[in-house]
Amino acid sequence: MSENFDIGILYSRSGTYQLLSEPLFVGAMSAIDDVNMDRALPVSFSPIVRDPAGELTNYAPMCADILSSSNAKHIVGCVTSSSRKEVIPELDRTQATLWYNVPYEGFETSARVVYSHAATNQNIVPILGWAMRHYGMSAFLVGSNYIWGWETCRVARTRLEASGGAVLGERYLPLGDTAIDGLITEIERSRPKFILNSLVGASSYAFIKAYAELGRRDPYFAPGNCPLLSCNLTEAELPVLGDAAEGLISVGPSFCETQAADGQGSSLERTAYQSVLTLAAVLAQGVSGSFDSYLAEHGARYGIDPATQHKTLDVHIAQVRGGAFEILHSWKDIAPDPYLTRPSRHPQFSEPMLTVVEA
Repeated sequence: MSENFDIGILYSRSGTYQLLSEPLFVGAMSAIDDVNMDRALPVSFSPIVRDPAGELTNYAPMCADILSSSNAKHIVGCVTSSSRKEVIPELDRTQATLWYNVPYEGFETSARVVYSHAATNQNIVPILGWAMRHYGMSAFLVGSNYIWGWETCRVARTRLEASGGAVLGERYLPLGDTAIDGLITEIERSRPKFILNSLVGASSYAFIKAYAELGRRDPYFAPGNCPLLSCNLTEAELPVLGDAAEGLISVGPSFCETQAADGQGSSLERTAYQSVLTLAAVLAQGVSGSFDSYLAEHGARYGIDPATQHKTLDVHIAQVRGGAFEILHSWKDIAPDPYLTRPSRHPQFSEPMLTVVEA
């Protein structure tokens, strides 16, 4: 008989970023079903589900509730970096582990977290380097007014300026804010070579639709000339964007290159699914002692860097064409470097950087 483990599921299936949470939830629950049906595995899972509804203050209490009301020692969950940071003290207190399946801004390691999606050198660094080579050296940075937006834009600004480029504008909106007319006006006046969009949820959707309208009004802002870049846009959000998504460029460990009207097949769904399977494989080993100590010794077996608990991932840059992502450039097996201290782990480019030559 298999040993049953409680597992926490902590995703906001309602609220401003529910479209990001849903594929994560679907991926995790699908993997739980597959594990429970696999008679060859000596483990099974019972999910303990909570919905924080996108409210930051709900995460720590709901995490504590999962850990106190069940035998769960592992939680699959959180979307925003703010929510991840909210639950880490609860995980520390109970020696539990969070499986975090969303791209993030890096500059964090915790023995209590397995970072399964892309870190800084697997998202911000490659897409920015690629854009500077293909479009130019000036950018406008926009982001949601919290950790993801701040840090993504900070890294972008530092990289651009170090390469001789320029940031023509940098603006932040509160989570859920859809008043973006002033932002569009600023971009229209500054005329950058590309825009890095680190907005989340409803703010991002409103901005993308308004920018598509700007491109129809002024050909300078058409996707082929001045594109929108994203480090977190996936198939899950394409249905709500419709035609406004055409030309968007994103970076991620995987893309579904066929049009999916329901937004399935995103890297969020795949990463959450794989995290649950990895956890099942680890627990099947009969781990004794602390989980983080086991990962420190055996993490590489599962593609997890023992020093940082981040995953080695493929990196793809893709553009929305005809309603689906088309991969433009790829790197295989990029090891994580969340603090940007190991340049040898960064995706390498063969093309030179574009330069501005004045007549």
